Amino acid sequence: MATSNDYSGVDLTIAPEARAVLEKVTTATLTTILLKKGLRNVWLRGTRPLRAGQPRLVGRAFTLRFVPAREDLATPESWSSPISTRAAIEAMPEGCIAVVDAMGVADAGIFGDILCARMAKRGVAGLVTDGVVRDLAGVLGSGLPVWCSGAAAPPSVAGLTFVAWQQPIACGGVAVFPGDVIVVDDDGAVLIPANLLDEVLVAAPEQERLEAWIMGEVEQGASLPGLYPPNADNKARYEASKKNTR
Repeated sequence: MATSNDYSGVDLTIAPEARAVLEKVTTATLTTILLKKGLRNVWLRGTRPLRAGQPRLVGRAFTLRFVPAREDLATPESWSSPISTRAAIEAMPEGCIAVVDAMGVADAGIFGDILCARMAKRGVAGLVTDGVVRDLAGVLGSGLPVWCSGAAAPPSVAGLTFVAWQQPIACGGVAVFPGDVIVVDDDGAVLIPANLLDEVLVAAPEQERLEAWIMGEVEQGASLPGLYPPNADNKARYEASKKNTR
């Protein structure tokens, strides 16, 4: 069985300047930026906000992995094992986003109210999973922002076996490595590969400015052809508008 130490040295902090930039950028904009860099598969399927109006969050991924349930391993007794969701939560640093590979299983809740309350107490920024939670009212009451595919009453061991944390996982069909950057908002969760963070930080504010300018043109009655995306003439107009606002 895999251990929990493969990525124990990965830095899960984000510079305040980087966080400030990404907190102003929508996940929709991020997918456009990453598409331009050749990455098409960065939106984690099945990760919907559990509560309307949750804030946009930015954090490094702390990964957890489940595999299909096996009767000799997926038992209530396993919750006391050194390799358990309980132990993983105690290893989560403040500010991280827990990203959980639940294989899209929708009839076994990976975390309930007590585990979510403990994560909130430890300062974990949020929980993202392609699975479901249980004890819905309690999870909502814990104050932990959650993105998932829904809720179910049975516990995780009814359909899943927990095997590891801080290893590469597949969540919502996306490869997630410990330390990758996760941004979540009303449109779900988007992954920024850790090695592309600096490039995204440069491109994201410019993309937001461009789209805001295009929206302004649309509100004034401009037609879309040649505007979105902008042709050479409109690019020149946009660049001129930036100079006029400096």
